[in-house]
Amino acid sequence: MKTNIAVFFGCRSVEHEVSIISAVQAMRAINREKYDVTPVYVAKDGIMYTGEKLFDIENYRDLPKLLADCEKITFIKNEKGVSLHYLSKGLFSKKKDTEIDLAFPIVHGTNCEDGTISGYLEFLGLPYIGCDILSAAVGMDKAVFKDVLKSAGLPVLDCVKFRARKYRTDKQNIIDEIKEKIGFPLIIKPVNLGSSVGISKVNDESELDEAINLAISFADLILAEKAVTDLREINCSVLGDADNCTASVCEEPFMHDEILSYKDKYLGGGKNDGPSKGMASLGRKIPADLSKEKSDEIRDLSCRIFKALGASGVVRIDYLLDTKTDTVYANEINTIPGSLAFYLWEATDLKYTDMIDRLVETAFKRARNRENLTFTIDTNILSGVSFGSKGVKGAKI
Repeated sequence: MKTNIAVFFGCRSVEHEVSIISAVQAMRAINREKYDVTPVYVAKDGIMYTGEKLFDIENYRDLPKLLADCEKITFIKNEKGVSLHYLSKGLFSKKKDTEIDLAFPIVHGTNCEDGTISGYLEFLGLPYIGCDILSAAVGMDKAVFKDVLKSAGLPVLDCVKFRARKYRTDKQNIIDEIKEKIGFPLIIKPVNLGSSVGISKVNDESELDEAINLAISFADLILAEKAVTDLREINCSVLGDADNCTASVCEEPFMHDEILSYKDKYLGGGKNDGPSKGMASLGRKIPADLSKEKSDEIRDLSCRIFKALGASGVVRIDYLLDTKTDTVYANEINTIPGSLAFYLWEATDLKYTDMIDRLVETAFKRARNRENLTFTIDTNILSGVSFGSKGVKGAKI
């Protein structure tokens, strides 16, 4: 009997469209001889849909038509496990609830990758691929991520973080703090977005206010950090869990500007090159042109970061390499990376289909381990509770 995998994608995020690309790529790579695949598209209004037409990327060109051809659904916990339930089935409909064995979230950004979808799946009791609530939330918040790595003795750049409201009411003091602690040039970024959304390089004070206001339009908490001027960006993926993980070969993405932009990642640097292939279409050198010692250093560091966060599944960690000092700094972790970083694993001699097999095995391993944990305590405490005439305040135990 095949394992039925529900692939979740979309969601209310500025990276909604990127998620669709990543998910369609993954669904095409899943071994259909071993698994049944149920697509679960989460629209920007939070409504969930399923349907065969969700497998074809071309159908997303006309989203209203696509959704009209799909079924609205939800998920129900029952005695057997978790079932996909058709909301629109009528009295004489033949649509039956479908039992789901495993969830595969392929979502990017806030309101999903940040631990939100992990929490939903935990609440359902449905095994799932990827990071748990805590590691997902830490990975999404760039400021907390830096704090966790600092506490573990891992290399990150210093930063100043502040809230949008504080900037509006105390702008000059924040600017003065940034100038004193960071200096120019610097990078301004929202703390909880990926895909380079809302990120700007600031060369002097005259550019600072515009960059901060851009970041504020996407997030409430903003981060300023020193820009590495003699920079190479290096990425590395990690696969597994905190007990046993492996790092991929490293890559060096090509930039069209001073920082790797959303256009670089997903729109071919702004050129009209046809349908996007997500992160798989980004110009890059794999393996990166690094010495064996530097490559080994980054791969080892990647596993240490992965374990420090207690991560699971497949992630991509992005690094800043200061070529002047030959120092590597961890920039951010993508707990559900674009295209699931499959191109890095294929370059490490692991086919995408086989990578997904490992993700499934890791997810079920976590589920088995959690079955052995105690989440309830059998007591008769309620048998002695009485509110009495005084209501809750007069309760006696």
